[in-house]
Amino acid sequence: MRQFVLAAASIAALTFVGQPFVGPASAQAPIVIKFSHVVASNTPKGLAADKFKELAEKYTNGKVKVEVYPNSQLYKDKEELEALQLGAVQMLAPSNSKFGPIGVKEFEVFDLPYILPDLKTLRKVTDGPLGTKLLKLLEPKGMTGLAYWDNGFKQMSANKKLVAPADYKGLKFRIQSSKVLEAQFRSLGSVPQVMAFSEVYQALQTGVVDGQENTWSNIYTQKMHEVQKYITNTNHGYIGYVVVVNKKFWDGLPADIREQCEKAMKEATAYGNGQSQKENDDALAEIKKTGKSEIVTLTPEQDAAMRKAMEPVYKDVANRVGQPLIDEFLKETRGTTN
Repeated sequence: MRQFVLAAASIAALTFVGQPFVGPASAQAPIVIKFSHVVASNTPKGLAADKFKELAEKYTNGKVKVEVYPNSQLYKDKEELEALQLGAVQMLAPSNSKFGPIGVKEFEVFDLPYILPDLKTLRKVTDGPLGTKLLKLLEPKGMTGLAYWDNGFKQMSANKKLVAPADYKGLKFRIQSSKVLEAQFRSLGSVPQVMAFSEVYQALQTGVVDGQENTWSNIYTQKMHEVQKYITNTNHGYIGYVVVVNKKFWDGLPADIREQCEKAMKEATAYGNGQSQKENDDALAEIKKTGKSEIVTLTPEQDAAMRKAMEPVYKDVANRVGQPLIDEFLKETRGTTN
């Protein structure tokens, strides 16, 4: 932790006031945006980050230089947001659940099981007034929310076949830091364990945890299918990211530079979200080819039993984020409220 606090101090002296440092010998030094993320470059988030770099540098004629650091090269999950707030890194794309621990727990509503039936409904939320309202909640934390990026819908995996709620009882599941996900697995009788994304493969391989939930693209690129005998196609939850930038840095950019970066972000978002479904479909096909994991498909009756088992999570989460927000979300996603 101390390492990036020191880095923040030196970077703050150069960029944190909102203007890039310009020395006498390099009047045309580019503005550097360090973009850190925790997944592989060939995932939907990784592809979108690289696309933003390409477009931002192009549209600003090289006045901006974007340095992308994938695979937790700079910071692990728990360190990311603090590094951004300190100014040690300018841009991140954390998953929705990561904002809860810093006091913006409203984003945890995205983690509710089965709340988002499909991508079309998701876009209604993220592209509409509700999505904008949620982004505004980040500003008091020193962040500006720029976009919502998809990863996709989650599947369950373990070395035991998971077809009924009873199959989860007693198993240790890795989760992201999220009170909603803790409640989800407790409702199934499982033991949730918060763990950095970069540590999941080894934890599964060594038996530190028994299972995990993730998208097909994450499972494949992190080779989790090589250390899990079964993957159940549940589509029970959604993983998405919010692209955030250090607010002081962003507000301090020259208006024309910020406008071009916003244009690049809009196009990179459309590109990345378009890639998301393709990457997940391709990953599923590749996992099937390896034959290392058996893909389990639930019957309608088994799916209904899973949904029923997780219903109590909504009441639990209402105590954290407020029933009005859940009702607002349900109105957008289902046309009804609880």
